[in-house]
Amino acid sequence: MNEKWFNHPNAKLIILAGIFILVFLVPFSDPKINLAVNEALMMLQEYAREHVLLCLIPAFFIAGAIMVFLNQQAVTRYLGPKANKFLAYSVASVSGAILAVCSCTVLPLFKGIYKKGAGIGPAVSFLYSGPAINILAIVLTAKVLGAQLGLARAVGAVIFAFLIGLLMHFIYRKDDEKRLTDEKLFQSISDDSSRSLLQNVIYLFSMVGILVFVNWAPSKGQLPVWDFIYKAKYFITAGFGVILIFALVSWFKKDELKEWIIATRDFTLQILPLLFGGVILAGFLLGRPGHDALIPSEWITRLVGDNSIMSNFIASISGAFMYFATLTEVPIMQGLIGSGMAKGPSLALLLSGPSLSLPSILVIGSELGVKKTITYVGLVIVMSTLAGMGYGLIT
Repeated sequence: MNEKWFNHPNAKLIILAGIFILVFLVPFSDPKINLAVNEALMMLQEYAREHVLLCLIPAFFIAGAIMVFLNQQAVTRYLGPKANKFLAYSVASVSGAILAVCSCTVLPLFKGIYKKGAGIGPAVSFLYSGPAINILAIVLTAKVLGAQLGLARAVGAVIFAFLIGLLMHFIYRKDDEKRLTDEKLFQSISDDSSRSLLQNVIYLFSMVGILVFVNWAPSKGQLPVWDFIYKAKYFITAGFGVILIFALVSWFKKDELKEWIIATRDFTLQILPLLFGGVILAGFLLGRPGHDALIPSEWITRLVGDNSIMSNFIASISGAFMYFATLTEVPIMQGLIGSGMAKGPSLALLLSGPSLSLPSILVIGSELGVKKTITYVGLVIVMSTLAGMGYGLIT
């Protein structure tokens, strides 16, 4: 599955045929189907209102900047297949602590560094850690769900990011090396010696600052410093905005800015349709948090009431396909635990859920292909299942 496949006439015909069969066969007059359709549209609206303007659009611009302005040799040297493994995976594995993004917002950033020359291992480590290792989410997990579960989540997420990246590297190292020797792969490269490394860092850092602080969430009184930053977040964001404007006016030529806008546009056109389709499908099947759709939430709760391998597997695979906006996993887990969810499946879902979702899986598939995507999703599910079982046995 790649971009060429989606543009092929036969692919378009298959998609149209699938839509026709769906419209022809689905009993939309059935109250249950009506509810599921309504949940799908409500979830899409909620996603558009809460995540597109403040999360995805800044992420698209950062991804475009990475693709156009970041030095390819530097990316390959520090994150490529032949880079120092400890350094590459250590940096990629803890990057989520800085970004604090959801499984969908991290996708343009992942795609940008992957296209620029990062090896599949470090890129996937970054892809997992971005949404999984969120400092506030981990602290809230400890405060609301217990210090033990919060610590287990933090340790498990860092280890998972490191190990999953390494495993993806070893499984696909030959494909990765071949990918990086393909001269047609790397396009839109304009490393301008007139701009220093420090200037490029300031430019990128200002956009990351905007992305992080404009989406800063309150800790609900549990972390006073965090709540103080929340109250001042728009002033901080404005400060980063001033730095960004200064950088654009002072250090960039018009042709470079045009190239950046084009790269940002291309990322948007590649990712948004798949994300929106995935959100609609997830809403149709699972509904929004606290709202049932086609699959009642009580079914999941009944199946994860003990620490068996099946309960942990169901929790892992359910988390992998559900969509969690940043921090929403904590109150959702609070409700599930209150309904009888066991400790092992709780950790399993916390390790698989924030890092994956049905929308993100669709986008990852368009970039990595079906085989690599199945491997990545499978590793997350299997490792989350095993971690949940181990946690359930020792607690």
